[in-house]
Amino acid sequence: MSPLPPPPILDPDPHVQPAAYITADIPGIGGLIKQRPEDFLVDEQPLYQPAGEGEHIYMFVQKRNMPTLAMIDVLAKHFGVRKKDVGYAGLKDKLAITRQVISVHAPGKKPEDFPQLIHENIQILWVDRHTNKLRPGHLRGNRFSIRIRGVRPTDVLPALKAIRILQATGVPNRLGEQRFGMMLNNHLIGRAIVLGDFALACRIMLGKQPKPWDHWNTRGRELFEAGHFEEAIQHFPPAARTETRVLRTLAQLAPAANTKVPPPSVWKRAILTLDETVIRFYLSSFQSAIFNAVLDARLQQGTFGSLLLGDLAIKQNLAVFPVDDAVLQSPDTPQRLATFDISPSGPMWGTAMPRCTHEPAQLDEQALLRLGITPQHLEAFDASTSLALDGKRRPLRVPIIDPEVEGGLDEHGPFVRLAFELPRGSFATVVLREIMKPDAPSPAFDEP
Repeated sequence: MSPLPPPPILDPDPHVQPAAYITADIPGIGGLIKQRPEDFLVDEQPLYQPAGEGEHIYMFVQKRNMPTLAMIDVLAKHFGVRKKDVGYAGLKDKLAITRQVISVHAPGKKPEDFPQLIHENIQILWVDRHTNKLRPGHLRGNRFSIRIRGVRPTDVLPALKAIRILQATGVPNRLGEQRFGMMLNNHLIGRAIVLGDFALACRIMLGKQPKPWDHWNTRGRELFEAGHFEEAIQHFPPAARTETRVLRTLAQLAPAANTKVPPPSVWKRAILTLDETVIRFYLSSFQSAIFNAVLDARLQQGTFGSLLLGDLAIKQNLAVFPVDDAVLQSPDTPQRLATFDISPSGPMWGTAMPRCTHEPAQLDEQALLRLGITPQHLEAFDASTSLALDGKRRPLRVPIIDPEVEGGLDEHGPFVRLAFELPRGSFATVVLREIMKPDAPSPAFDEP
């Protein structure tokens, strides 16, 4: 556990629901998404094409109603490789039909050396070879086609008005519900890992939950809190693979500790037996909540699309540069902002993250402190683990590319269909919120 006492948590909110809408003057159309897989289509836009040779098999894979990590499990078993030998550019929605490039490291083998994959939720659309593993971020973006149900076809008019505003201002680059899990607490698990408080991480993951989540899997969580880890496993659903893996480790190690409450070493082992990808996802959720808090502060200020003295402006290639008086007074700056050549950036906190100055630095640090972490905690975490946080800057806004809006009617009723592309790392649900304007986050969102 970190020797540094953390400050209290003043802001546990992951800031999924925006503090202010860019399209506040346009009435929301309401409605529902993901009523069936065909209503939510995602096509990954590759960053590069495979070379046709090399040790890595590249595949364009379509999955249906399936988390990305579950799909990777299936592919690893089919090709007889470790999960870390399977590469992907980004996580995709579960309750959807998605298409993305996947790589498999198979030195000395060709695609035809493997049997055809037969799976009810996975199809391989094409196969090629390349010289390197596909890694997170190796994509240009994603193209979405989404049907909003429970609306009138005439709702296409306000939807089109909202899209035009987003084209002009940019889309707030908020991290969506998928990053924070069904109970919107992944960031708190990540925070506990940063602090080295693995018992807390387990309690947040497996223990009783506050409203409105207090009714979900109540019995399994009660059994966890009573120390009946083996029995608790039976009450978690099969899809809760991370939770059951932690419970299984606790059930194996806690009896050997011969104490009613497991010692710190057992809690730590239970978390660290998770795949590194899963642990890094929790850490990314922690970073994401802080970014969202800064984004909300800038939205409320009205400065999410403009530069402040001390900002770090970010280019389309994600390089950053400091904003001084010369940048603010340059006649080129307004045009560069208007064309999304540059944007203000927010923090994805880490020890190597470039820091702002002046007011933007205060906003960044306040958001970190309000989640109960200091920069010193991040330094201590980096010094104690190989899971060091990759600090970086993230644009506060992104362009919405080639949008389409149409109203229609099919055998399932009326709909408004939206199609658009977003750069890598951006969430379609942010666009949908601006158009639908729900009063609160839906409890029906899915995890990657």
